[in-house]
Amino acid sequence: MRAADPKVRLLAHLPILAASLEQARHCWVIGIGKAALEMALALESQLGQRLAGGAVAAPPERLAQVDEATRRALPFQLYPAAHPLPDERNLLAAQAIARIATQVGAGDLVIALVSGGGSAHLTLPVAGLTLADLQITTDALLKSGATIQELNAVRKHCEQLKGGGLLRLIAPARVQAFILSDVIGDPLDVIASGSVSPDPTTYADALKVLDKYGLAVDAVRRHLTSGENETLKPGDPLLALVSHTIIGSNLLAVEAVEAAAKASGFAVACVETGVQGEAREVGQRIGTLARQWFGHTRPQCIIFGGETTVMVRGNGLGGRNQELALAAAIAMNGFEKVALAAFATDGIDGPTPAAGAYVTGETCERARALGLDPARFLNRNDSHTFFARLDDLILTGPTGTNVNDVAVALMYST
Repeated sequence: MRAADPKVRLLAHLPILAASLEQARHCWVIGIGKAALEMALALESQLGQRLAGGAVAAPPERLAQVDEATRRALPFQLYPAAHPLPDERNLLAAQAIARIATQVGAGDLVIALVSGGGSAHLTLPVAGLTLADLQITTDALLKSGATIQELNAVRKHCEQLKGGGLLRLIAPARVQAFILSDVIGDPLDVIASGSVSPDPTTYADALKVLDKYGLAVDAVRRHLTSGENETLKPGDPLLALVSHTIIGSNLLAVEAVEAAAKASGFAVACVETGVQGEAREVGQRIGTLARQWFGHTRPQCIIFGGETTVMVRGNGLGGRNQELALAAAIAMNGFEKVALAAFATDGIDGPTPAAGAYVTGETCERARALGLDPARFLNRNDSHTFFARLDDLILTGPTGTNVNDVAVALMYST
């Protein structure tokens, strides 16, 4: 978490603003995502006198830590916003950000602070669609195991500010975007749905996503079929107004874990970044690898970084990291001195209060002693209930950063 601290990462990159600040008539801030508050406070600590105003959408749990006196002194407004499903608070936050975007003018500089979770935070449906339409569609895609690329292709074509929509409102002012990436490969159009970035996807692509997962939200399908007002495309002249800087990503977290493992005497047997796919399949794979590397005279470590998905087949409660951990526990069953932790760096794994879970080669036997069948819990996507019964959840609360997920397996020497 320290390696991906958004305050530290932003401050390290602020010097690139020097020339733009000298030329700017007024300077504004817009922030979205799970690290938006931390980034905005870091920015204010350095540029407070230069900021003419702004709006920042952030998790309510993080905003609750800002006292009223501090809020009143800030040159920008703070707005709570839900994740992953947007609610009325998100609409208010998006409307406030849109007002700032239309208020800025030529010669102004807008500093956009973007992080994972920003897609949900910046929710403003196009005419003809409602918040409920977006909630239903998002929930269905998440439960179907859609990738973030697929989900955001639909979002960008159903909302006003995504897919470069915010940049259109800000123009002709200039934009410097500082981005903490939560998407593998750091694609600008996918991180927070690319509000100030070009979008290569089309209405046809969004329709293909609905077809792939058999979704039929009538209002959404009608809108996508109409194909009116495409998103901002690569090559658009407006893109000359914006500069993008990635200030951190999952690789930072993985490298920090690797360094810590080596410092603790572990040999790093395997490091995989960009990990995607079904959570249970990835969990089975890392559990199998742990078994293969068990038995060396020197302790071994396996590190996976990325973000998996879950195809919801049952009616249980869980998250991708908890499901990964449960599948790994089944694969590692019976192997002593083997342990694994899988967690979301933002502290929230799916619709649960946990960041993830930790397991050992004895987890399944402990569960069976309590009358719990690990395979049954996995099959009904009920990993959170399983680990809650065992008291093996990783509970951090919202961390204020978001650079995907990390899974670490440790194989101690015999």
